[in-house]
Amino acid sequence: MKQPHLDCNAAAAEAGLTSLRLEELSKVARSTADLGGSVLMQHYGQLVSIRQKARAGDLVTDADLAAEKAVLSVLDEATPEIPVLAEESGAQGDVSELCWCVDPLDGTTNFAHGYPFFATSIGLLWRGLPILGAVAVPFLQEVFWCCPGTGTFLNDQRIQVSSCSTLEDSLLVTGFAYDRRERLDNNYAEFCRLTHKTRGVRRGGAAAVDLAYVAAGRVDGYWERGLSPWDLTAGAALVVIAGGEVSDYRAQNYDVSSGRILATGPGLHTALQSELEGIEPLAQRLYSD
Repeated sequence: MKQPHLDCNAAAAEAGLTSLRLEELSKVARSTADLGGSVLMQHYGQLVSIRQKARAGDLVTDADLAAEKAVLSVLDEATPEIPVLAEESGAQGDVSELCWCVDPLDGTTNFAHGYPFFATSIGLLWRGLPILGAVAVPFLQEVFWCCPGTGTFLNDQRIQVSSCSTLEDSLLVTGFAYDRRERLDNNYAEFCRLTHKTRGVRRGGAAAVDLAYVAAGRVDGYWERGLSPWDLTAGAALVVIAGGEVSDYRAQNYDVSSGRILATGPGLHTALQSELEGIEPLAQRLYSD
């Protein structure tokens, strides 16, 4: 049964995962994300091929493919019974129930330009609900990981979301979908409005890292649209298990397939959700060519 706000403990219980099994799977997620990050660093600054996918601005590199190959090999060996949904190779097995969600390189555009804000993200998903995961940010030598009943950690140090409770005191982070040039529903208006209502809004370019930063209290809230399950699964779990709240924009049933996310500490969620709900898109003429 879906919840208006994500509950990783409830999702784990519904999936029939014991605390011991959760610990085992959390270790797999952490070690696998770390491996993916290591592969990325082997390619950092030495890319041979950068290609564009179907959507303008959606890139894939040799590093994406190499990291995904290494990650999938380990997951197949460690948990052959769990199907995988991966960004580059798609679904491997029936991913409608329990599955791994793999983003070998979140922040490909950053990576391709030598901008060191990128990650490997490995999350465990149950019927659209994140359970646990890990996000490795290799340039910074940071691995964020979580497990229901245990907590969220940065390397070996426990972390938690911020206690910020007002927009005026908050620092937020967001992003813009690849199809932002073609759609009015593109986040520009929200970015402008919330830049005025807060201490600032950052745009990192890697959803998994943005969510990890919410979990660590480095930023107070994050919202974005146009995302995929592999962008969201691990990071959403990090936030919830760190004491935060995750929902869609309207605080309705949460499912990663919606592509939308609102993630904050518990004191800020209602304020940010209410603000987002009242913002109208910018007029087309303001940003069209």
